[in-house]
Amino acid sequence: MFDFKNIEDFKEKCGYVIDGRWYPRVTKIVDIKSKPALYWFYGEAASYRAAKEITENSAKEGTLIHEIAEKIMVGESPEVPPVIQPAIQAFLEFLETKNIQVDKEFVEKRIFHPEHRYAGTIDTLALVDGKFGVLDIKTSQAIYRDYNLQTSAYLEALLSELPSLETRWILRLDQIHTCLKCGATMRPKGGRNKIRRGRTNPCQPVEHQWSDLKGIVELQEFPFWKEDFQAFLGAKKLWEWENLRWLKQIGYIK
Repeated sequence: MFDFKNIEDFKEKCGYVIDGRWYPRVTKIVDIKSKPALYWFYGEAASYRAAKEITENSAKEGTLIHEIAEKIMVGESPEVPPVIQPAIQAFLEFLETKNIQVDKEFVEKRIFHPEHRYAGTIDTLALVDGKFGVLDIKTSQAIYRDYNLQTSAYLEALLSELPSLETRWILRLDQIHTCLKCGATMRPKGGRNKIRRGRTNPCQPVEHQWSDLKGIVELQEFPFWKEDFQAFLGAKKLWEWENLRWLKQIGYIK
């Protein structure tokens, strides 16, 4: 929280300037929440540098999947790098069964909340099977409850401008190998092969028989956001407390 060189560095890393005013970024605010699984990963890694390299490589791969998926949803036909082909192929097959409509105007759209004073960049707004809402794309190994804080902030910020918004979704895209013997999974992302044991009769590590890499698509709707938004405001209060010195220097807090 304190690895900022100066005020400008803090402002650039933690927020956006919109119409001449600086607003903290939603994702930075949500980062204040504890992430035990991430701490465990760093603790198990050979070194901090090794863990950092894995997370950075994983983020690059996730960003690539994210960008290609957005282009596909607005009708483009981007070239798909082989490294993410399974995830994108699964996504294309998913779109054949799900009616999702996206307008280019709403892709990577920057938004802000003037009353609660925060800003963010949404992935997109979408019409999914006739319902209009915020659609957030993730490339994680699961859909985590933390995501509800982020999407609730987006939804609340947009409601005054778009009262027809009624819901939000998390769209998860991933790719894994599955053991043909025990059902364990191996997720090769960022240079790290993360294995989850099968539920019954797990193999020894050397006994696994891995399938080809296959894409995973998961879409979950979270229509109730009011409690999540209150939790987001609580996280924002804590984030402001943690960064009080910087926020006072830039005049965000008097």
